Amino acid sequence: MSALKTSDFYYDLPEELIAQTPADPRDSSRLLVYHRDNREIEHRVFREITDYLRAGDVLVVNRTKVLPARLFAETQNGGRVEVLLLKRLKLDEWEVLVRPGKKCRIGTRLTVNGELSLEVTGITQSGERHVRFFYEGAFEEVLSRAGSMPLPPYIHEKLKDPNRYQTVYCKENGSAAAPTAGLHFTPELLEKIKLMGVEIAEVLLHVGLGTFRPVKVDNVLEHKMHSEYYEVGQAAAETVNRAKREGRRVIAVGTTSVRTIETAADAEGFLKPCSGNTEIFIYPPYKFKCVDALITNFHLPESTLLMLVSALCSREEVLRLYKTAVGNKYRFFSFGDAMLVL
Repeated sequence: MSALKTSDFYYDLPEELIAQTPADPRDSSRLLVYHRDNREIEHRVFREITDYLRAGDVLVVNRTKVLPARLFAETQNGGRVEVLLLKRLKLDEWEVLVRPGKKCRIGTRLTVNGELSLEVTGITQSGERHVRFFYEGAFEEVLSRAGSMPLPPYIHEKLKDPNRYQTVYCKENGSAAAPTAGLHFTPELLEKIKLMGVEIAEVLLHVGLGTFRPVKVDNVLEHKMHSEYYEVGQAAAETVNRAKREGRRVIAVGTTSVRTIETAADAEGFLKPCSGNTEIFIYPPYKFKCVDALITNFHLPESTLLMLVSALCSREEVLRLYKTAVGNKYRFFSFGDAMLVL
């Protein structure tokens, strides 16, 4: 098999199909349903996903919560610097992305507002900064006043309600971006799904730089994923393992849930309660150990997320699905429509 090239995952997307605002209500977004067994495509509305779920299915969701992780800071000379929180290293120490980087050498002090400042303490090989924060009180409370939602760069509209960039089941602060496949669920839809006998298993993956970082190498195998913190608790592991033993489906909500449970799964697809940092990179011809089906959004051309979906239903099929979605004017990326791969 010849080496996979990044350009193998390119598709052409008209800019007007990049969603600028979330669907209202959340579950009114469109849903492309793909059946891997017969290659059939259906066009539905997301709330109709219940037609494809059945009692005994397990939906695996990522309970992470997006931090107001974008900060606008000033140098001591009055220069402006944008700081994006990526990963907590210690209580007051974080890995961050800064723009412009030339203003942020080791020892640089930046002020965000009257109650939050930071100092650059290190620089990684790939250019991220390690910083230490200074503040009074609880960091999350100070951050909620000083920071703003870190919307992706392709979204140009101002978000009127910051909660629309959070899932309705988010719980634990820590992400620099939303696990966007979960944005389509409403509390009412989730309740309906549970009443059908579908189980919900919550895992955690704090979404970091990997979401923002493009693949810059020609050979896919040379791309290195940025590590992200994950957790699989006892309850989630037991729920998934029971389903696997009984031959029931495990359906991941989003690529972050896929990466979490595939990291935690053994060769037979059973999960162990665990936590740590994962750098798992899923691309064809990866053999899935635990995931049977996937709910996902439409991803950027040449992205690691598109490669992950291609591992589930082949690169050629994914490109066919995306061409169909473009032709049918689906909305793409974070606030866009959804796809169910069965």
